[in-house]
Amino acid sequence: MRRSTLAICALLTVATFGCDSAKQKLKLAWDKVRGRSTTTATTTTPPAGQTTDTAAARRAAAQQAAQQRAAPPPPPPRTQSAPVRDVAYVSQDTGTIAPGMSEREVYSLWGAPAEVRRAGEYTYLFYPNGCERTCGTADVVTLQDGAIIDAIVRWDGHRYSGESSSPPGKMPIPNRGGDTLRVPPP
Repeated sequence: MRRSTLAICALLTVATFGCDSAKQKLKLAWDKVRGRSTTTATTTTPPAGQTTDTAAARRAAAQQAAQQRAAPPPPPPRTQSAPVRDVAYVSQDTGTIAPGMSEREVYSLWGAPAEVRRAGEYTYLFYPNGCERTCGTADVVTLQDGAIIDAIVRWDGHRYSGESSSPPGKMPIPNRGGDTLRVPPP
């Protein structure tokens, strides 16, 4: 344990065997350390000759502490993310891939992909193309059992000799709502 933790434990032990005001001060100190907002409770001293019911006071303090612990922490502040923009892509790794080529052969022509995803017998290789936003996707090579079966290419340096499931002339379907998703009210 760290020294500060040991010191806090020692203070807690002393406070629990000490007077109630020390307990309250220690509780406030703990709440400050934990970053909780605390409301300072005013304590009233009983008239001379009367004693307070310490069991009831302990129960009330325990209930108050449980309520504070049960309250969820506030959400973190929202940060604005930068909009995605197309950035010109330039690479020395160019060439034409063909149906039936292996994953290694694609790597030798186009280099390492930006992302690789595998699902069962299928492998998807994602390559940057400079028009991810306007085209709607990166260049994608689909392999089944280690052999190319399809490719979607948009960058001039990447070519596919087979018949693509998404030829370059096919335009993406525009989103009528623009860049924002609108959810209808319930």
